[in-house]
Amino acid sequence: MHVEILYIEKRYREGKTVKKIMVLTRAGKGRGGNDDDDEDYLNSTFASRYVREPIPKWRMPEETIPKEAAYQFIHDELMLDGTPRLNLASFVTTWMEPECDKLIMASVNKNYVDMDEYPVTTEIQNRCVNMIAHLFNAPAGDEEAAVGVGTVGSSEAIMLAGLAFKRKWQQKRKAEGKPIDKPNIVTGANVQVCWEKFARYFEVELKEVKLKEGYYVMDPEKAVEMVDENTICVAAILGSTLNGEFEDVKKVNELLTKKNKETGWDTPIHVDAASGGFIAPFLYPDLEWDFRLPLVKSINVSGHKYGLVYAGVGWVVWRSKEDLPEDLIFHINYLGSDQPTFTLNFSKGSTQIVAQYYQFIRLGVKGYKNIMENCTATAKVLRNKLEETEKFDIVSKDIGVPVVAFSLKDSSKYTVFNIADSLRRFGWIVPAYTMPADAEHISVIRVVIREDFSRGLVERLVSDILKVVKELDDLPIPSLTPINTDTVIKKKTHRQIEEEVTQHWKRFVKGKKNRVC
Repeated sequence: MHVEILYIEKRYREGKTVKKIMVLTRAGKGRGGNDDDDEDYLNSTFASRYVREPIPKWRMPEETIPKEAAYQFIHDELMLDGTPRLNLASFVTTWMEPECDKLIMASVNKNYVDMDEYPVTTEIQNRCVNMIAHLFNAPAGDEEAAVGVGTVGSSEAIMLAGLAFKRKWQQKRKAEGKPIDKPNIVTGANVQVCWEKFARYFEVELKEVKLKEGYYVMDPEKAVEMVDENTICVAAILGSTLNGEFEDVKKVNELLTKKNKETGWDTPIHVDAASGGFIAPFLYPDLEWDFRLPLVKSINVSGHKYGLVYAGVGWVVWRSKEDLPEDLIFHINYLGSDQPTFTLNFSKGSTQIVAQYYQFIRLGVKGYKNIMENCTATAKVLRNKLEETEKFDIVSKDIGVPVVAFSLKDSSKYTVFNIADSLRRFGWIVPAYTMPADAEHISVIRVVIREDFSRGLVERLVSDILKVVKELDDLPIPSLTPINTDTVIKKKTHRQIEEEVTQHWKRFVKGKKNRVC
C-alpha cells in the first residue's frame, strides 16, 4: 500500500516555534496496485492519533514520523515479548536496583574503548579485574595488577582464553620443530555452544567426552585419557548449562599433572566458570577449582549471570602475565601509563562495566553470599515440591548452580516438551531439551533460579505445572501407527538433523512474520 502523508504547519501562541504536524493521510494502491501487501507494513492502534497509516516493515520509511508515534510503534511490538522475570530458561540477570539503573543511563553514551577520554571507566574495569582475580585466588600480591579483561560475555572471554592457549602451544611446538596444524581441546559433551564456535572459527578440534545416563558432566579420567601432544588445554566447567553441576576440576588437575610428568607435556586447564564463578567462592569456599590448582591458567565468568548485572558483560582472568602471550596484546598509552588491551571487538558501551563495579562495592562478599544462599534455598524448595508430586526425577545436584533440572518418570503418554509448551499459556518460559551424546534419550526441563525468583513464584510455578500435568493426564492416549518391521530405519546424520531444524525455524519465523500487526 502506497502512503502519501500531508503536513500542515501550526504556530503555537506560546512561542515562535513552527512544528509540522501530520494531520492527513491519503492511501493508494500498493506495489503493482495490489492492496494485499499489508503484511509488509506495521500498524499501531494508539499511534493512530499521530499516524493514520502503517509504515514499511522491511524498508526504511521515506518520511519522518513524530517521536511519540515511533515510541508507540516499538512499544506495542515489544509487548509481545515474554516477561523477562518469568523467563526461567535464562541465567541472565533481569533485575537491578534503581540506583544502578541511574548509573547505567549516565554511562550509556560512553564508548569504553576511548580510554583517553574516559580514564576513570578504564580504572573501574581494572578494579573489577583485580577483585575477580583475588576472588579466584590468583597468585598476585595486593599491590600487583591482575591480568584480565572485561568482555561482552563469556563467549568472547572463552575465545580470548582459547586464543591464548593456542598461541602458547604453537610457540612451544615451533621451538621444538614440530607441526602446529592439529590443535585440539578436550572437554565434555555438555559444553556450551561457544566452545563449538571457538573450535570452528579458530580451527581447533573439539574432543568431547561423551556423557551417560546419571552422569551428565565430563568424566575426569576419560578426559585425561583423550589428552595428547596436540591438546592446547582441557576445559572444565564450573556449573554445567544442562543441570548446574560442578565438574571435578581438582581431579582433572591431579590426573593431568601425573600425565604431564609421564609424557613431558605441560597441558594446562581452563575453567569455564560462566555460571558458577560467582557462586562457588561464596557458598563453597573450600572447594578447590580455581587458581589454587597449579594447572589452571585462566578462568572466565559471566558478570551478567550470577555476577548480577544485565546482559552484556563477562570477564576472563589469567594466572599470570606469562600465561597470556605478549603478541596478542595491544598497548595503548594514555595519561603517561601503558594500557594493555586484548579483545575481539573494538567499540562497546561502558554501562555494564560500571554496573558490575556497583554490585561489587554495593554487595560485597556478605551481600553476594546472602543472595546465593537465598537462590540455593529457593532451588531446594522447588526441588522438594517437584519430588512430592512423584511425577519427576531430579537430575540436578545439591551442590552447584541453583538450577532445578528434572525429567518425567513416565514419558509414554506425554513428554517434557509438552509440559514446557503448555506452561507458556501461563507466561512461563522454561526450556525442555535432550541431553548430549551419549545420553540423548534423556529429556529434561530446567528451571534457573535467579535473585528475582521468589518463593511465591515457586508456589505459582508448581501449581501451574500440576495443572498442565493433570490436563495431559486426562487426554486420551494417541493411537500409534503400526511399525513395519520389514522397513529398515536409518539413523539421521548430523547434517540431516541440522537441515530439518533449520527448515522448522524458517517456517516458524515466517509464521510469526505473517501474524505481526
